[in-house]
Amino acid sequence: RWLAAGRASRRLVLVVVFVALLLDNMLLTVVVPIIPTFLYTTEYEGADSSVAPAQTEPASPALKAPPFSSMFSYFDNTTVIVSGSTNTTELANGTESSRLPQPPASSPPLPSGCPEGEEFLAKENVRVGLLFASKALVQLVFNPSVGLLTNRIGYHIPMFIGFIIMFVSTVMFAFSGTYTLLFIARALQGIGSSFSSVAGLGMLASVYTDDFERGNAMGIALGGLALGVLIGAPFGSVMYEFVGKSSPFLVLAFLALLDGALQLCILQPSKISPESTKGTPLFTLLRDPYILVAAGALCFSNMGVAMLEPTLPIWMMQTMCSPKWQLGMAFLPASISYLIGTNLFGILANKMGRWLCSLIGMAVVGISLLCVPLAKNIYGLIGPNGGLGFAIGMVDSSMMPIMGYLVDLRHTSVYGNVYAIADVAFCMGFAIGPSTGGAIVRAIGFPWLMIIIGVINIAYAPLCWYLRNPPAKEEKI
Repeated sequence: RWLAAGRASRRLVLVVVFVALLLDNMLLTVVVPIIPTFLYTTEYEGADSSVAPAQTEPASPALKAPPFSSMFSYFDNTTVIVSGSTNTTELANGTESSRLPQPPASSPPLPSGCPEGEEFLAKENVRVGLLFASKALVQLVFNPSVGLLTNRIGYHIPMFIGFIIMFVSTVMFAFSGTYTLLFIARALQGIGSSFSSVAGLGMLASVYTDDFERGNAMGIALGGLALGVLIGAPFGSVMYEFVGKSSPFLVLAFLALLDGALQLCILQPSKISPESTKGTPLFTLLRDPYILVAAGALCFSNMGVAMLEPTLPIWMMQTMCSPKWQLGMAFLPASISYLIGTNLFGILANKMGRWLCSLIGMAVVGISLLCVPLAKNIYGLIGPNGGLGFAIGMVDSSMMPIMGYLVDLRHTSVYGNVYAIADVAFCMGFAIGPSTGGAIVRAIGFPWLMIIIGVINIAYAPLCWYLRNPPAKEEKI
């Protein structure tokens, strides 16, 4: 009886979608503080520590030469010997050589001190950006086919496939020790995410047919996404600092198993349920200017936070000398305010006008991004990141229901393809953002990156006005 009631319940469908989005986005953000420091520790410090012991004796006297005085203003007397060379390799070797003879003097500053190897960190911006972008690029490729698949066989099977792939990806993250394996795990996550998000959002749109109810349900489901983003980065940084790299991923793998059990109970993954009416083709939807405006708003607003993910931790390591646990905590204000924004504007957006809500949201995203480089420490990031999360919550909670509404108004009410487009827009932000962000930071610096993406958001915001009163197709009227 309980299972029969569960399968008929709209709320339990909402719970399953909420948990799936929560896990996907926890995995998305849990790696943000872990990967930059993990790669730095294993590839830069690890490589140098193997070379250093052989050179300890010759390196120390050599470093006490001319560079000593030029670096005096940056370091105190105990650490001045560490950074006395312009050559990156010598610099690292010097670090090791000074660390071995005098552990009490030079060890304490290292965890909170700025990491050495400026050139390595500059290259790492690009590599970490590509690693983060790989998930979204793969998701981008798979979304259209998943949209077509859901139109043919329903939402249950794709949802369960997404869970299986996500579980495998999470376990891979836990035990991967090289850049290549981490890259494969991230790309695999993109495939699982494509199945989960397209099938999940399409399922919600088909179960909640009333526009007002659908807006509320989408707001709650996006709250799962927000909660994942909220918990992910701080949870990852604290667990990595105090327990180890594998621990956060093993916890997520356990949660994924619980989600799979919930899906088996409620969603009947063996049941094939094709749509009774034929959905509007993907390319027809892509030619609709109103759907494109909504997709563009989703893409550019999320691109801002996507560019921050790989670049902000490295910028904090270089300029604020932040310890590991702070790298994830910096994203906490954005995540909390995103959670508040999606839940608040899931209801409010319908009353004030979703077009106006997204227009204001995009303008605030731009202003918040312009303020990020002004921060001198982690406390200076609270305001800009909080504003950024709140504004992205406004845009997401307005645009996801608008996508369903536009299909109802102007096309056939089958939602697989339109939520594939929404997810593609979301993924384009998370693909273009990190992949270009790292390269732009290396070329012109982090502050200019924030100015560029901030101005793009402010310039795009007025286009949301076109969504104020979209016309219906004649046969719909």
